[in-house]
Amino acid sequence: MPERSIIVEENLGLVHSCAKRFRGRGIEYDDLYQAGCIGLIKAADNFNSELGYKFSTYAVPVIIGEIKRLFRDGGSVKISRSLKELSLKINREIQKFSSENGREPTISELSQKMNVEPGQIAEAMSASMQPVSLTINNDDGESQNDIPVNPPDENLTEILSLKSEIERLDERDKQLIQLRFYNGMTQSSTAKKLGMTQVQVSRREKKILLYLKSRLM
Repeated sequence: MPERSIIVEENLGLVHSCAKRFRGRGIEYDDLYQAGCIGLIKAADNFNSELGYKFSTYAVPVIIGEIKRLFRDGGSVKISRSLKELSLKINREIQKFSSENGREPTISELSQKMNVEPGQIAEAMSASMQPVSLTINNDDGESQNDIPVNPPDENLTEILSLKSEIERLDERDKQLIQLRFYNGMTQSSTAKKLGMTQVQVSRREKKILLYLKSRLM
């Protein structure tokens, strides 16, 4: 199994955790999950382990980004005609490559052969997948279908998303958050450490928290 497929399979729990955050907002869970899978595939293809952080830290914002785009696009995973045509071309290329090499190509290999961006390849491949049904019909009626994955702690996605957004702050704001909320220092002590007044710390802290909240909602 190609390395990308292994990464995707091992991290499906991240998709479920992210999708659960958006439950009850007017979009079916199957659609949330499918959009999250698109994000997971994109993250798996573009992740660079040499940067020094974990895959989950990189993947969660990408997955959430795809789910949020679903809301912006009107609540359904829309598949354009061009995407459908690309999907058919990809399937033909996969069959050809597999018969010649005895294995399926990676997204990077498909991208090089077809001269198409890796993100477009991943999106087209995901669009051609059948959605996973989360309900089954049995003698007792309809029941929930438990997918065999190991979802992380419910708070993991929030923690990873917050960590990712904090990393994007400028160095002084990052230090303020570190001192106040990770080191447990008072505003007065933080002010002395940063060469600011307590009032300046208070005002800046409120702005940072409002910014982080807007990014995570």
